[in-house]
Amino acid sequence: MDRSTVTPVEILRRWQAGDRPIAPDFDQLAFWELADDVRSSSRASLTRAFGITPDTVADVVRCKTDLFFSLLDELHTFPLKSTAFLETLWHLWLPLAMQLSAAKQSLNRPLIQGILGGQGTGKTTLCQVLRLILGKMGYSTVSLSLDDIYKTYADRQQLQKADPRLIWRGPPGTHDIDLGIAVLDKLRGSHTRELAAVDNPKSDALKPDIIKNIEIPRFDKSAYGGAGDRSQPEIISGADIVLFEGWFVGVNPVADAKLNEFLAAAPFPISTEGDCQFARDMNAKLHDYLPLWNRLDRLMVLYPQDYRISQVWRNQAEREMIAAGKSGMSEAEINRFVEYFWKALHPELFIKSMLEGDGVDLVIEVLGDRTVGQICRAIDLKLSD
Repeated sequence: MDRSTVTPVEILRRWQAGDRPIAPDFDQLAFWELADDVRSSSRASLTRAFGITPDTVADVVRCKTDLFFSLLDELHTFPLKSTAFLETLWHLWLPLAMQLSAAKQSLNRPLIQGILGGQGTGKTTLCQVLRLILGKMGYSTVSLSLDDIYKTYADRQQLQKADPRLIWRGPPGTHDIDLGIAVLDKLRGSHTRELAAVDNPKSDALKPDIIKNIEIPRFDKSAYGGAGDRSQPEIISGADIVLFEGWFVGVNPVADAKLNEFLAAAPFPISTEGDCQFARDMNAKLHDYLPLWNRLDRLMVLYPQDYRISQVWRNQAEREMIAAGKSGMSEAEINRFVEYFWKALHPELFIKSMLEGDGVDLVIEVLGDRTVGQICRAIDLKLSD
């Protein structure tokens, strides 16, 4: 059989059904790993994204295979069930976990991986999957959301009185940045089951027989009728890898001239001078977050093929909640909600600006059906434009 006609998914399905790997399987998988360069119409290559070369491809395939079989009995627990499940597992989740492992090994402290993505792009799912895979690789992993460091309900009430435009939690200015910095600093200084003394090197925290706990803030979105508030923190003793995700994690402010040029075109839903001023003020607020972003070791972007699809995804999610007997927003309420965030930080400007800079390591395209499209390094994406 022509090996180019046997896809990785077909091989994985055989393995999932009980077949054991045979030598031709490895040859065919290695062929497809390197064939990405041939199939790609640009420099934006998955092969380059994960550093796969003819010299390393055999080891990569073997490692991915070992991981696949270690997960075989737990695939039913994965949070995503779709026809593209195995393809996503092989081409994204496994090599990404391996990449994070390599990045962690190059540090003498925990790795902090930033994950930037708008509503519905799959940030939570990605974190859940990576935690499962990295656990099999022997790493302790903790997920932290930008949502987890919201200011308290009481503080946000005062904030809204001072600025009535902050009608929802979420925009820049509604987070406790100092809390986020403190948590990431503690995690950066921690090792599994041991916390190094960051501020006082002479303290007893350096003693290996003393376990220091770290409080990971958590946020209850259902509190106060959906306004949300802090809940009980999660107590951990450390982590090897931290997955810090959110809708504008890592996003830098853009230059005023660039922002004003963008606003002059009146991009939907920005239509009034009040909208423009809100966008300028939110851009200015991003400066406050730079010390928090400086704690990130890496940053990946979940980049929707069309940012407007997030509105469709949110409507689908709300309809499913209502069908299940839960409360949900109407379509008009959802549209206002999503558009509010576009007015604050318009993805056509802020996300694209991030891809043009040097702060993004990996770009994962999300298609309209929520499957994964192109996976590439940000530098290759720029070169392919």
